[in-house]
This record gives sequence, C-alpha cells and structure tokens, in this order.
Amino acid sequence: MNAALSWPCAALPGAALADRTTMHVGGRVQWLLEPANPEELARAWNAARERGYLPRILGGGANLVIEDGELDGVVITTARMRYILRPGHSEDPRGEWTLRQDPLPAAMEDSAPRLVAWAGATIPGLVGTATKLGWSGLEGLAGIPGQVGGAAAMNAGGRWGDFWDVVESVHVLDRHSGVLRELPRAECAPSYRDGGMVDFVVLGVVVRLVKRTIPEVEAKVRDYLQTKRRVQPVTEWSAGCIFKNPSPELSDGRSAGKLIEDAGAKALSRGAAAVSALHGNFIVNSGAATAKDVLALIEDVRQLVRSKTGIELVTEVKVWRASDIVRG
Repeated sequence: MNAALSWPCAALPGAALADRTTMHVGGRVQWLLEPANPEELARAWNAARERGYLPRILGGGANLVIEDGELDGVVITTARMRYILRPGHSEDPRGEWTLRQDPLPAAMEDSAPRLVAWAGATIPGLVGTATKLGWSGLEGLAGIPGQVGGAAAMNAGGRWGDFWDVVESVHVLDRHSGVLRELPRAECAPSYRDGGMVDFVVLGVVVRLVKRTIPEVEAKVRDYLQTKRRVQPVTEWSAGCIFKNPSPELSDGRSAGKLIEDAGAKALSRGAAAVSALHGNFIVNSGAATAKDVLALIEDVRQLVRSKTGIELVTEVKVWRASDIVRG
C-alpha cells in the first residue's frame, strides 16, 4: 500500500468499513476516497480508473454486507455529499450545484414542488425535508435507511411505494466513459428493486412531489413509521430486507418474509447474527457478528426455504467479497 499516493479528494488508506454500514460488519479497504461534491467524485472515479482500479461506491451502507478481511482496491464514499436543495433557491452555501441548470428548464417551470438531492443525502433527511415543507410523495420511504444514491440505484421502497415513483431526473457518472450526464425519467427503466443504473454512478436526483399541508404529510409519515416499528427491526443493526419477494404466482402470494417464517427459519442464528423475531426477511447483528456469520446465515435461510417449499430465494442485499475483481 502506498500511503503517499495522491488523490483528487480526501483519501484514507486502510480504512475500516464496518461502521459505515447499517449491518456493522466487514473489514478494511486499501483506499477509501471521500469526495465532497459530484464533480470531485467524477475526478476521483477517473483517477482510480487511470491507476487500474475499478472503484466500488459506498453510500449509507444499507442493503450491503461487506466481507471480513481486507478488500483490494478503491471504495468511493458519498458520505460528504449530503446537500438537499430546492431548484432555483440558494440554500447551498457554496452557491450552485454544478450539475444543475439555472435558470430552470422549461419542463420544470410549473407549480409542482421539487427537491434536488445529492447522492449522499440520507433518505430520512430527504423525507424530513419534504415533511417540513408539506410536500407529499416520499412518506412511504419513512424508516428506510441509506442514502439517495443507493435508493436510486436499487429503487428502494416497500408496500407504500418505491423511490423511482417520484424521481423526475437523475444526474449520473457514466462508468465506462467517466462523463457526467443527466437522464430524464423517460430514458430510465427502473423495476422492482432495480433502478436500472448498472452503467452509471448516481450523483444526485431531482424528485417531483405534490403540495399538501404539513399536518397531512406529518400524519402519513407518523403512521407509516409506527406500522414499520411494529413489524420490522428498524432500531437494530441490519442490512434491510435480505431477499427479494418471489413472484406471487410462484409463492401463492407469500412474501419472502412469510416464506421464511412458514419454513421455521426465524429460529435460525449464526454467532451473533440471527433472523429477526419481528420479520423473517431481516437478519440482525446483536453487536458481535461477523460478515462470515451473516453470510452463512443467509445461506442457511435460503437452503431451509428451498427444502420446505422448493422456492429459491434471490438475495436483494449486495455482498462485497474480498475475492471480487476490482481492477480494470
């Protein structure tokens, strides 16, 4: 490792990653880069590629399990890219979002309220901002951890709606050319738990909302949070839902959580990792779990459901393995 290697943004050699994830497991990475804005991220990405690395992007660390040990290569974190702005306003103390057109395009000159959120803005922060303004559309994401970039990449959501329901456009970095682009919603093809961003790094989004009253939006957020807290381990360390829901035709309408519960898999554990007593599709870390524990438990659950039902559950959570190829 060359600790003196120069990067176009803040950089940490040998950085620990576990506490940067919601599951709190995982090892270290050779280089962790911390850009402060979208253009700096683009420069960091291109610098890594020029040096032979294929960077991994780390958002809020939800929906992710990082293997134990040391990961080769470069991870770029969006943790410092947390701005949430109103297009045409000047909340950004640095003056402008460099990827924003100003004045607003004609397509945005209507009465619908919008928020611009950089990739590192948290989902709770975005929901909270919209709630304080009385703008509706994000309430169904209340209680979902993570950041905007990850939410756009995986189309995060649940029973009350998905992130891409309100996305009007997305600012991205082309993974192949290293060029910045803006993609309107019509040019994207998001689907269930897939934002269709495989060729792009999400730098920020514009979300289009609906004007309501503040009490109306507050009430919906409060109701959704209360419901989730009754049935999901929202205050415990987890990566969110582990498996995608299978086709209703295949599962007789049962969700992944219901299949896991029916198979008796809620009793399973490995070390300090256990299937949640509240929701079968969550694995929780009681504080001392390792990634090895979590990954082994995922396979235990998958195997038990397969043996009981014949259904092969597909993982929704992403896994970073030390053996992954990160040079290119």
